[in-house]
Amino acid sequence: MSSTAISRRGILVSGTAAVGAILASGASAAPAAEKPAGFKFCLNGCTIWGQKRLPLVQQLQTAAKAGFDAFEPWLQDIEAAVKGGQSLADLRKRISDLGLSIENAIGFAAWIVDDPAARARGLDQFKRDMDTIAQLGGKRIAAPPVGATNIASFDLAKAAERYRDLCEIGQQFSVAPQIEIWGSSKTLSKLGEALCVAAESGHPLACVLPDVFHMYKSGTSFGGFRIASRFAVQELHLNDYPDNPPRDKIRDEHRVFPGDGIAPLPTILKDLRANNPRCVLSLELFNREYWKQDPLAVAQTGLAKMKAVAERAA
Repeated sequence: MSSTAISRRGILVSGTAAVGAILASGASAAPAAEKPAGFKFCLNGCTIWGQKRLPLVQQLQTAAKAGFDAFEPWLQDIEAAVKGGQSLADLRKRISDLGLSIENAIGFAAWIVDDPAARARGLDQFKRDMDTIAQLGGKRIAAPPVGATNIASFDLAKAAERYRDLCEIGQQFSVAPQIEIWGSSKTLSKLGEALCVAAESGHPLACVLPDVFHMYKSGTSFGGFRIASRFAVQELHLNDYPDNPPRDKIRDEHRVFPGDGIAPLPTILKDLRANNPRCVLSLELFNREYWKQDPLAVAQTGLAKMKAVAERAA
């Protein structure tokens, strides 16, 4: 693959091509059809961390009691649970007994960086993290542009090569790395860029992880969901944002419950549903006011608001 930088126009073309390329592969890490139709509702652990960050087991119990279908843990919370005496086998059984699935996990290993030694260390960390997620019965892991957030005009052809290497590791564990969009990053902050890298990797596991807040922060078009296949977008971080602070000053902590902000969520979910009616919607919030509240109440409120927005998109 040529390492020539891909133009912005090329990004749009390749982003569209992502659908055809991934569909043509005939393979996917898409979840099995747990339900005949309908979104799958997932809780990201950060939403209910609270001021003292709830332990993983309590996060899982809260998600189940609130009525979520799935849970999205952070690797450091899994590691803390294991250090505290929980085995991965015990955790997997507990997850199953609670009626939950692990749709994705959040980690921060570097895979895209230019430095070969740093990239090798990042891939080794991904191996360990993917092994952990696989032992929990998980399906995917986030792959954000760690280490490349300050690099403007990053060579997307190189990114695609490196992402393919990451997907090859994921294939060993049946865990798909999702290219996570970060709105404040200079690299992979837009849906089109992520779709381009996924398509150009040529790997059947290739997929992206959009986030409503991050897409707003970066100024990327929400219209991109119209061309994203069910293989390309298997999960969406669902949240909302207020009209103030302005885009250039808004931060993660300003995220609000779906429907409580100004994001065009019904349109987003309608486009998403048209291509992937069983997409995982994961509630990811870092709102410090919510952290002061009862975790179960926050989870229950979040799920009710997610479902209300999804119904408006029907």
